[in-house]
Amino acid sequence: MAFDYKKEYKEFYMPKSKPGIVDIPPVNYIAVRGKGDPNEEGSEYKASIGLLYAVAFTIKMSKKGSRQIEGYFDYVVPPLEGFWWQEHGEEIDYSQKEGFRFISVIRLPDFVTEKDFAWAVEEAARKKGEDFSKVEFLTYNEGLCVQCMHIGPYDQEPETISRMHDFLKEQGYELDITKERLHHEIYLSDVRRVAPEKWKTVIRHPVKTAEGRD
Repeated sequence: MAFDYKKEYKEFYMPKSKPGIVDIPPVNYIAVRGKGDPNEEGSEYKASIGLLYAVAFTIKMSKKGSRQIEGYFDYVVPPLEGFWWQEHGEEIDYSQKEGFRFISVIRLPDFVTEKDFAWAVEEAARKKGEDFSKVEFLTYNEGLCVQCMHIGPYDQEPETISRMHDFLKEQGYELDITKERLHHEIYLSDVRRVAPEKWKTVIRHPVKTAEGRD
């Protein structure tokens, strides 16, 4: 049976609909950076998704090609994720989507080295006949976070985020969003097939211990 990160790491991918504190280890990703309103036709965000999945499936299907990656095991391609921010501060203004900055990512299996990754990017570019120069190998050390399952449209995320922030203060933590530690979303629903009110999105914010507490 194929290894499924969502099932094997439920504490990271399938949290409850109430906030909780988690400590996330370093993870390697396929990553593409961009900016602008993700909903616009021809947006950088929509283009990033095509690049990510092309590389992800090149790695997954390598078992059927000439390149045999050392340590390869069969796996389910992990869900699409995104790190988001705006230049003006910690809080994201969902009414100002044109100001979004993002790093769109898909998790890499642990057996993928940077050399394997470079091959996959080159192979995907060759097959697609497209420019894959924006694709990068990203190691992200997320650390201590508050997270929660948000159910519903993305524009309703502030309601869930407010509950998360109330919870972290009750537990003796402070929000720690910086240029290096970002608002993080994991997309568990196929928006083409699922009604917006049923979309499942993991929301994760970095935290630190409140000053004056161990």
